[in-house]
Amino acid sequence: MKLKQSIIKAGKSWQQMIPILVGVLLLANLLNEVFQKYYAVIFTGNYLKDTFIGALVGSFSFGMALTSYVIGGEFLQKGVSLLAVTAFVMTWTTVGIAMLPLEAKMLGTRFAVWRNILNFIFAIVISILTVGIINL
Repeated sequence: MKLKQSIIKAGKSWQQMIPILVGVLLLANLLNEVFQKYYAVIFTGNYLKDTFIGALVGSFSFGMALTSYVIGGEFLQKGVSLLAVTAFVMTWTTVGIAMLPLEAKMLGTRFAVWRNILNFIFAIVISILTVGIINL
């Protein structure tokens, strides 16, 4: 009896989440398409500003880690700094502004917001430390 109730409850949860999930995925794909057209224009050449911009763009974009490596390689070929690319890759995979509504519904708004804020800050700090260590 408990198994049947659990299955029914899980099914109802999925029914509520499907519209949000579809909307979030559509928004993420739209943002990725918009950002890809303007990546070369967004980065200015200023290391600290580009690091912040890379982290910000990565936060609003969304994708798998493998995809971020390919895009990061393209950025490096276009002359974007390693700091910006590292911040971009880290936030691409750990911060998900587009996924925030779904994450907030599943895990709670406070947790989702704080997780994204801390991942954004630590992505910038770790990218600076990583590039600093590489340049030693």
